Amino acid sequence: MATGRGQFFESLRQGLEKTQLANVAAFVKHHKTMSATPSKRRRRKCKSSEPAGSKSLGGCRALSTTEQRAKNYIERLPPEIILRILSYLDAASLFCIGYVNKQFNELANSNDMWYKLYSREYAKNKWRPKRIEKVTDGMRAVTVQERPKGYWRRLFFREMAGYNENKWKKELKAINPYTGLPRQTEQVLRSLGVTWEITLTDKKGRESTFEQSHVYFSDSSVTLCWSSGDWPFIDRISTLQLHGVMRVRLDCPTANKPGWRSLISKVEFGKDTWKAYGSDKIVKLRHIDPGIAIGVWRGQWKIAFIMVNLHFHKLVERSVLGSSVCSYGLDEDRPPFDDVDPEYGLHGYSAHIVFHNTVKHIMSGHFSQLFCRRDQIRGGFIELRAICMRNMSQHTPLSGKINLPWRTEALQGTIENCCMMSLTVLDEVQNPFWCVSSPVQMVLSDSEMSYDYDGPSYFISFQESRGKVRLKLVWLEEQNQFFLIKLSIFLPVARVNRHFGRDYRDWIEFSDLS
Repeated sequence: MATGRGQFFESLRQGLEKTQLANVAAFVKHHKTMSATPSKRRRRKCKSSEPAGSKSLGGCRALSTTEQRAKNYIERLPPEIILRILSYLDAASLFCIGYVNKQFNELANSNDMWYKLYSREYAKNKWRPKRIEKVTDGMRAVTVQERPKGYWRRLFFREMAGYNENKWKKELKAINPYTGLPRQTEQVLRSLGVTWEITLTDKKGRESTFEQSHVYFSDSSVTLCWSSGDWPFIDRISTLQLHGVMRVRLDCPTANKPGWRSLISKVEFGKDTWKAYGSDKIVKLRHIDPGIAIGVWRGQWKIAFIMVNLHFHKLVERSVLGSSVCSYGLDEDRPPFDDVDPEYGLHGYSAHIVFHNTVKHIMSGHFSQLFCRRDQIRGGFIELRAICMRNMSQHTPLSGKINLPWRTEALQGTIENCCMMSLTVLDEVQNPFWCVSSPVQMVLSDSEMSYDYDGPSYFISFQESRGKVRLKLVWLEEQNQFFLIKLSIFLPVARVNRHFGRDYRDWIEFSDLS
């Protein structure tokens, strides 16, 4: 049925083109005949018949703009007739014809047009009494037009893409006991066809959008890379927006496929927005919260590439359910209040940490039954010691060096002593308490030497408003690998009180013990 409608419209277009070609051929033939006769009288007659404002072509009048428009039979048709013709098109043809001109774009995106198409293809035909149908049919047109512009088109393409919110939410209920996160996050993102885009806005308000060029999935996060495009200078950027994009697999010759965008984060650039996070001979790495790393060419401020690390915690919701102006909110799942346990909020934590780069996995570890005693609270932070430096049985080897490979369209390189870190902290009922994914830098340590290992010591430090992490590593030359010998996680006392529903005054006496 849809194919027949498309063939009908194609035949109509070909007929109109043949008519216009015939008119042009007649005009050219007339022009040649007139130019072959060198009669001044005929040329003078032809010139005298020119209206004011028209231009001559070889002594004969050319068609004016009004006459040229008169030859466009489609524009002369009333909108009702065009809508009637468009109603016979399928979704792909209707979407593509919206790129012809403004008139077709307005008509092809009408709610009434897409509502009829949606009702014909996906609406469930439920039985209703005839008397009720007569009443509701008159109200249906009002209800359709009350929807925002493009509502039924977006709804149609969601159904066409197989978007089923209940289905993927059900798939995300299966939890990986090792990471404490949904085990099907990567599969759901791939099945929905989710991609990510970056939109840069300069200080003059001009926007540039870039599509991802490389994706790397770890067991708790995804690393996105943008390595191609005509990048601006970093000091000329005012805002950076990260969107999750879903495209409909539609057989359409246009470059823009139908779909929708979900705002994940928006970063305002300023003087103190970025921090230096390592460099090599070609590029310098700049870190921008949250989890955004930008490489700039040495000797100038022009962007070379962009990397973004996204944690799996509610990543599907953030990539699909956010609007174009507002990102998806992350609501914490609070545990049930327990007024019997005097150590409530100090124990039962678990943590999962992963180190990786854009091409390979470096190290991962899971630590359970983390706790903090009352007398260990210092400076308003609860310290959870996952790896103690004195307990050598807890020390963990790394499967590779700490580095961050990068590449562009023409060049590639590696930044030493940098990588991506993904941390997941769960409370005593295994609800996510702190989830972060960000680039980190390893720095040589001059203090706190380890007497159990013969090699240089390094430390990694990361801090944000929700907590901080301190790690210590040692390099063993004989084994040619790093060992993680210390890992401490610090959680703000005020945030713990909000999460567990405790009164901040209950913790003051504990903090005073420091």
